[in-house]
Order: sequence, then structure tokens, then C-alpha cells
Amino acid sequence: MIFSFLETHLQRSRYGLERQWLKRYIVDTLLATALALGVTGVIYVLHLYPAIPNISFLYLLIVLGLSSTRGLYAAVITSIVAVLSFDFSLTEPLYTFTIARPEEWLALFIFLVTAIITGRLASALRQRAEQATQHAKETRELYDLVNATTNEESLERQLSIVARAIVKNFASLGICDCAFLVPDASGQLLLQADACQPTEEITLSSDERKTAASVMAERKVIDFYHDAALSPSTRTSLYRYTRIVTAKSAALSYVRLQPLQSGQHVVGVTRLLMREGTRGFSIERGPQLAKERFSSQATYFWTFLDQAAAMIERAHLRREAMQIELLKRTDSLRSALLSSVSHDLRTPLSSIKAAASSLLQEDVQWDDETRRSFLLAIEHEADRLNRLVGNLLDMSRIEGGALKPEKEWYPISELIHDVLGHLQDTLQEREVRVSLPDDLPQVELDYLQMDQVLTNLLENAERYTLPCLPIEISGEATDEHVIIGIADHGPGIPPHDLERIFDKFYRVSGTVRRTSSVMGTGLGLAVCRGLVEAHGGHIWAENRTGGGAILRFSLPLARIRREII
Repeated sequence: MIFSFLETHLQRSRYGLERQWLKRYIVDTLLATALALGVTGVIYVLHLYPAIPNISFLYLLIVLGLSSTRGLYAAVITSIVAVLSFDFSLTEPLYTFTIARPEEWLALFIFLVTAIITGRLASALRQRAEQATQHAKETRELYDLVNATTNEESLERQLSIVARAIVKNFASLGICDCAFLVPDASGQLLLQADACQPTEEITLSSDERKTAASVMAERKVIDFYHDAALSPSTRTSLYRYTRIVTAKSAALSYVRLQPLQSGQHVVGVTRLLMREGTRGFSIERGPQLAKERFSSQATYFWTFLDQAAAMIERAHLRREAMQIELLKRTDSLRSALLSSVSHDLRTPLSSIKAAASSLLQEDVQWDDETRRSFLLAIEHEADRLNRLVGNLLDMSRIEGGALKPEKEWYPISELIHDVLGHLQDTLQEREVRVSLPDDLPQVELDYLQMDQVLTNLLENAERYTLPCLPIEISGEATDEHVIIGIADHGPGIPPHDLERIFDKFYRVSGTVRRTSSVMGTGLGLAVCRGLVEAHGGHIWAENRTGGGAILRFSLPLARIRREII
């Protein structure tokens, strides 16, 4: 329970409110008496009565002025003092509170009634003007609240704005602090926002957490009191339970936990730190609310809580919409995967099946050259199938966050030559120009993963380049990175597709590839991006000035520099 930081403030506020009301009554009494006696003195000194029989209406100006500025109490005091002082100083017999003539009794009685009614009407007009001003102020506060929360996307920031607004507008009615507890995905209530302190500095007791959970489950308002602070008149209502807790400074305040509802659903719990002894209006929502004397204030209070509940509900709906959209994209991705991979898996399997079936035919005698071509076809298609399955597995590990490179220091130039060695059958005597500086530093990398990156990039370049045109591999080292580029002389990449080619299952539409090449699955470059980024690098595509495209990727050298330093 958190009370100590507000103890002094609560004590001063409570004492200050009592003194403020007492001071107002004393000032109104003295002011009304002084003005009424002053008017009586003027009439007496100037002998205006009985020279002017209706001079008593001069008091009405004082009554109207006080009722419109100070209220009905000051107007009634003015009327009573005016009648008594007029009777004592101006009517026969003088200097007594007796009246000789009955008509003067009637005149004074009519004056008193007229003054009180006039004061009451003027006071009512004043109250209506104050209510109109208050309603305008409340409307402005609600507008500012909605405007401020609309500009925030974070639920925590939105609830913090509402909490501060509640404390600002209802501090005079006993609310010293406001906080919101919202359930997480597992249903556990977490403190999301507080008006006076950062949430990380607030620690709720286990009892308070359990009570907040019961408030949310049972939709009941629960108050925490200190034993000494619990008055005998406190009763448990249909909507409120009262719990007594031990807290040294709780005699000046108590904590109220109440459910935060949106429609028929409880979306959270409001935690209010209340000043003890301030019962100006009920902040419970029940059948008795319409009968409350200060129901307009209670309605205004619940407007703020309804705003908070709507914000929480909208946040839940956004999360659900995101989950639905994620499921839709997952289904779409699954469909694309099945439609793409089924064909790509069937093609090498069909080729392997056809070659193996031909070799097993007993009625045909194949010569050694033909038999070798069948075996090479089986090997080629098996390698292709292995790479396809490897890409699928790598993509699933990348998306699942299970891809963790096992890095070792290795020369990038040796890795490139190893990749070119096992791609000889794929490149088929194609000219590959390698331009690497002799002082290219070693890079900390996962050999198998970077082998897969270079293999995919070279196969992509081979697929869109004529056999008579070379493929170029270049490298350079900067202060922070080693950059490797693989360039071709193909048709290039449309500018709007330079980023999208690294998306899963994306193929550039309208791009002309070699008729003898096999269409890719759209996974190779996506796997490259995932593997490179897992190494802390970056991959991108550019179009060459003379035609064709170049795909580059970078690997960091930061650790090497630190070790050298």
C-alpha cells in the first residue's frame, strides 16, 4: 500500500477545505451586515426617511448585488439585518425593536419577503450561470482529453493522460491519485498507468493484487481502510465491500478499487487513492446514482472512466485485428507455399523417377554414355531437390527465430572459391570473373550459412544471364564491413522491385530468363536476407549502368577492429 508520500498533502488539504468554508460564511455574514448597516446609516444621517417613503428599496440593490456575487446566504443575512436596523433606527418609536403602526409592520414584512425572493431568484440565476460555465469547462476538458489521447498510439500513454485528468478535475472531491490495472495476455493484472508516479516505482502488495483480481471477477467496489479510519457509519452496500488493512498513514486516506467496464465486459481495474472524510459524491455506478445530489459530478467522473475503458477495448480490438490479419497472411503464405513448392518438388522428383525407371528397363540395353547421362541427371536433380528443401528449412528457422549462426574466423575469398567448386555443374563452363583484393580480411561467419548465401546468389545470376555472358564477383573492405557483390549481365530489376525481390515467394514479373533455366521458388533471396541479417549484415540490390543487376551483401568487421585496437 502506498500512502506515505501523500500523508502531509492529505492532512493540509482536508484542514484547508474546512477552513475555506468557514472563512466564506464569516466573510458573507460580515459583508452583509456591514452593507445593510451602512445603507441604514446613510438613510439616518441624510434623513431620507420618512421624506422618501419607499427608500427601503435601496436595500434591494444590496440584496441583488450580494445574491449574484456571494450567493443566497449573504442575501438572506442582508435582508434580515436591513429589516432589524431599519426598525431600530428609522421607525417610531426609535431605538427599539417595536413598531407603533401596523402598516409599518406590513411594509417591513413585505420588504423582507420581497428581499428574500429577489435574493433567491438572483442566486438561482447565479447558480445557473455557474453551471453553464462549469458545463462549458467540462466540455472543454473532455475535448482536450479526447484530443490528447487521440494523438497517442501507446495505451500506456493514453491511460496516463486520463489518470492525470481525473486527479486534476476531481482533486477537490477527494481523489488524490489514480491508476489503471489492465490484464495482460495471460490474464494477470499489471499496473499500466499512474497519475502521480512512474509505474516502475510503484509496488502493489500481494493482497492488493489479489483484491484487484477479485474486483475484476466479481465486479464489486472494494475499499481499503485503516482500522482507526473506519467510521462506525460505514456500511457494505450492494456494490461495495469494505476491507480493513493495517497501514500507519491510512487514517488520512484509503484506496478504492473498482471495476472498469466497457459494456458488459470488465476490461480492467481503477485504483483511486481517496482522501478520508470527503464524501461529496458517489463514484459508484449503481441504481442509486440517479438519486445522488451530485449526480452530474458522478456522471462527469464516469465519462473519464468510460474513455479509459474504451481505450483499453480499442487496444484489445487492435490486437485481435492484428492476430486475424496475421492468420490471414499465414493462410495466404501457406497456400502460396503449397502451390509453389508442390510444383518445384514434383519437377526434380519426376526427373529422378524417369531417369531411374529408364535405367531399370530390362528390355533396353543402354550404352555407358547414356547410362552416365541418366546418373548425372539423377545427381543434378537430387542436388536441386536438396537445395530446395534446405531453403525451406532455413526459411522456417529464420521465421521461428531459431537460426543462430555458429561463427568462426574464415577467409571470405576461400569461401567463394569453395562455392564455385561445387557449382561447376550448374555454371557449365560459364566464365566467372573474381576480383578480390589480396588484403581482404577474415570474417567471423557461419561457413554453411554463408555458403548457402553465395550459392543462392550465383544460381540467381546464372538463371537470368545468357551462357555467353560472364558473372562477376567483387569484394572490398571498409572500416566497418566487408562487402561482396555478385553482378550479371541480364535484364536488370525494375526500380520498384529492388526491395521486394527479397520477400518470400516474390518473383519479378515480366523478367525474361533463359529458356533452359528452371524457374525459382522465390525463396532463395529471402533466405539470403535472413542469413545475412543473422550475421549482423545487410543485403541489397542495384542495377548496373551498362545493364544487368548486382546483388551486394555486407558482413561486419567491428569485432576485428576492437581486437586490433
